[in-house]
Amino acid sequence: MTTLLLARHGLTDLTGPVLAGRTPGVHLSEAGRAQAAALAGRISQVRLDAIVSSPLERCQETAAAVSEGRGLAVQTDERFIECGYGEWTGRELKELAEEPLWKVVQAHPSAVVFPGGEAMAEVQRRAVAAVRDWNERLGGKGVYLVCSHGDVIKAIVADALGLHLDQFQRITSDPAAITVIRYTPLRPFVSRVNDMGELRLPEDSEEKDGGEKLTGSDAAVGGGSGTT
Repeated sequence: MTTLLLARHGLTDLTGPVLAGRTPGVHLSEAGRAQAAALAGRISQVRLDAIVSSPLERCQETAAAVSEGRGLAVQTDERFIECGYGEWTGRELKELAEEPLWKVVQAHPSAVVFPGGEAMAEVQRRAVAAVRDWNERLGGKGVYLVCSHGDVIKAIVADALGLHLDQFQRITSDPAAITVIRYTPLRPFVSRVNDMGELRLPEDSEEKDGGEKLTGSDAAVGGGSGTT
């Protein structure tokens, strides 16, 4: 199976109060740089075959912290870029919450097209297509990290869980958190979501799927024995 680690970028000075979107020149804050360094430490025991990033600076800087000392260059994939929020870009969230479209974003994101920007459904389509391409490129035992943005990560997770895009707001992706998805021939397995702890992957994860089945795709009946 192919294992994907999804990492959201660390904090910036805009994260939280402002919808930064694709605004150029948004770098990690001091806190964000500390988060990126901590992220690198938390996954230091995980073998990575590739490190992939959104082209935006905050993701590139977070991915660079992970790549340091690994001998892996950060590869950029435009398909993992932040949603194109169009006219919403750079506006305060408390102001945007008064817009009629805000309620649609919360309840029916699959129907949202941001004014002068991108459709949420297109964000999911391009990001999932990128994941599938990387899975094929790295093969069944590949392990790779993608550093991207909150809504992009949530859209990928929703697809892996078989959820309609309208449910993706139930998923959380905090700055510098890790989500782990294992892709098998039959289905994906989401093993961690929004995790801030140390990560170690079981050596035999490509065979056991967290249980006793050895087909590579079956879920263990009864829940399985877990990993050590």
